[in-house]
Amino acid sequence: MHVPDGFINAPVSAVTGVVAAAAVAVSLRGARRELDEKTAPLAGLVAAFIFAVQMLNFPVAAGTSGHLLGGALAAILVGPYTGVLCVSVVLLMQGILFADGGLTALGVNITDMAITTTVVAYVLFRALVKVLPRTRRSVTVASFVAALLSVPAAALVFTAIYALGGTTDVPISKVLTAMVGVHILIGIGEAVITALTVGAVIAVRPDLVHGARGLTAPLKLRVGGALIDAPAAPAPVPAAARTRSTRKVWGFGIVTALLLAGFVSFYASASPDGLEKVAHDKGIDAKTTQHASSDSPLADYSVKDIGDARLAGGLAGVIGVGVTVAVGSGVFWAVRRRRAEPAADERAPERV
Repeated sequence: MHVPDGFINAPVSAVTGVVAAAAVAVSLRGARRELDEKTAPLAGLVAAFIFAVQMLNFPVAAGTSGHLLGGALAAILVGPYTGVLCVSVVLLMQGILFADGGLTALGVNITDMAITTTVVAYVLFRALVKVLPRTRRSVTVASFVAALLSVPAAALVFTAIYALGGTTDVPISKVLTAMVGVHILIGIGEAVITALTVGAVIAVRPDLVHGARGLTAPLKLRVGGALIDAPAAPAPVPAAARTRSTRKVWGFGIVTALLLAGFVSFYASASPDGLEKVAHDKGIDAKTTQHASSDSPLADYSVKDIGDARLAGGLAGVIGVGVTVAVGSGVFWAVRRRRAEPAADERAPERV
């Protein structure tokens, strides 16, 4: 659903840019409360994983494909504020390095793919886990439903943005019907990927899943016919052990992302994604302009001057994962460090 340059006019693109910048600023502050010594490294990994999986277009209908948007996955794994930042980092890397998603449309893409999907998915997720049994399986089920509905929600937001600033004269009713229809199908793929990933992480390290925190009901004991809370759990695992375990999860995750982007991506569907297909069929793309990074050595997810298509695409994917995890980890490390520093008004006053 990457919107290219030329779909949306300059005024509306500028407004969405302001909205996106404000949301990122708010998310930077909110992420300070979400990130700790365990989740900060995980957040960079989540961004890299989303980048890798977005390269794996899957067929959803005749001549149409879809790919992960990632907002639901990021929000559930590392929190909604950090989730917005994860997807925003991915979109920034894709736009600058790979000419995927227009640079003048970066605000549109962040508003649609990062903010909308993350907020909608997390609100639905939290509502569902409140009414479902307090189990790990419920977290996975809630992840599936939240991810499924976040994708057509993004299609609705794109349609609204297009209604305000579309550069072609296409009836909004046709755009709405086509966008929502195909993105419901894409949402199924999003839901499957999100639920499988969240379920896999919960199975090995539930403490690393932001959306699973506080969901385990306290153990009850029956004493004299009455239920009372069980004694407190044993002391937590030492910090050194937690660090080693987190590194194992991070290592496995980054290897998985590299394999997906560097090898599996070659077998992804070559059909246009939902937005591309609708844009071509309805004429939305009539005024598309050339991407400012079209001459990038990594444009179109292929390293230039390498004749072998599989090698060129795989190497581009590996580079993308590496750059995304480096930039994302740098951002989240800085946010985490900022949180660790006491606020000015909390510091002890200097003696005179």
